[in-house]
Amino acid sequence: MTFEPKIVGFLCNWCSYSGADLAGTSRIHYAPNVRVIRVMCSARID
Repeated sequence: MTFEPKIVGFLCNWCSYSGADLAGTSRIHYAPNVRVIRVMCSARID
């Protein structure tokens, strides 16, 4: 049994989430253990 980490990405609505959205519309695949959470601004994460 191999260890596969669960990765959570907090993505800014104005910058990095746009890139992730573009990757999705371009049908670029990423690992199934990655979860994306959109936040209004990543500076608000405490």
